[in-house]
Amino acid sequence: MKIFTYIITILGIALIAYNATKLDFKGLFEGESIVALITILASVCAIILLQILRISKKIEAKSKG
Repeated sequence: MKIFTYIITILGIALIAYNATKLDFKGLFEGESIVALITILASVCAIILLQILRISKKIEAKSKG
């Protein structure tokens, strides 16, 4: 599970970096830029959820041990 969360986190960071190149700051809410913004937001949410999962697994392991 730990390796899986790291891999998905790295993929999320790569997706954020890729979509950051698609942003057009002159028309941020038009065309491909809005799709890039939505994808960046979704990737950030996924990374946050994975961090919460990782922390909860650590807490669970400490409470059992």
